[in-house]
Amino acid sequence: MARGQFQVVVSGVAGVLAVEAETAHAFPRHSHEQFGFGLIERGAQRSLSGRGMVEAGAGDLITVNPGEVHDGAPIGAAGRAWRMLYLDPALIIDAAYDANEGRRRTCEFVRPVLREEALTSTFRSLYGALTAPGTAGSDLLRDEALAVLVDRLVCEQPLEISPAVPAAIRIAQEVIDDDPTAPVILSELARASGLSRFQVVRGFSRAFGLTPHAYLVQRRIDLARQLIKGGAALADAAAASGFADQSHMTRHFVRRFGFSPGALLTARP
Repeated sequence: MARGQFQVVVSGVAGVLAVEAETAHAFPRHSHEQFGFGLIERGAQRSLSGRGMVEAGAGDLITVNPGEVHDGAPIGAAGRAWRMLYLDPALIIDAAYDANEGRRRTCEFVRPVLREEALTSTFRSLYGALTAPGTAGSDLLRDEALAVLVDRLVCEQPLEISPAVPAAIRIAQEVIDDDPTAPVILSELARASGLSRFQVVRGFSRAFGLTPHAYLVQRRIDLARQLIKGGAALADAAAASGFADQSHMTRHFVRRFGFSPGALLTARP
């Protein structure tokens, strides 16, 4: 793959998105609706995670949970290369349930970076089975590798309890969540929550790791992804999720994920 490129790879399995990248792109804070795990193939990066700031280099496995706010910047001008798998929560939850013989009720990736040679080999096997389906034994290999990875990466109970979101900030959040497509201004959030505009911005950043505007954009991106996943045309998804137009939606996708929303259409199995 050429430097500075992102490629969404057809996985052949519903609910799985495979992404390959070689880039020096610095990602702003954002989140995904899926569980993600992958392998740094070259270079290194520094990123925010649910456990604070972490660094990962070549040979390290990296993970992210649904809704976990994170970013990512290369360490050094050469950038980094990685392969990632994003799986719908149901796939991980089902695998975790099986791995714990039906006793696991919640699950979370608790190590944003880890280095274990055996798991690296297992990830490579899983990635190959997902992106090159149809080869002899690939389905069995896929299921085995996913079971092993989930059993080793997932913890039944979160190691840390996130602080409760203040009631006033929750009210401001609900204004956005009730209709992410609607225009909203900071003074409206302030009036609804009974806070000053500065308090809303500061409270949102502390509670969610995102400013109110960044949170609104993330909610619109999540909505657009669901619409595209359901078969909506890109222009229709942009309009229905609150973006000015398809180009506006595409710019936000590329800035946060490195690939365009159109790549989601071509990657569907």
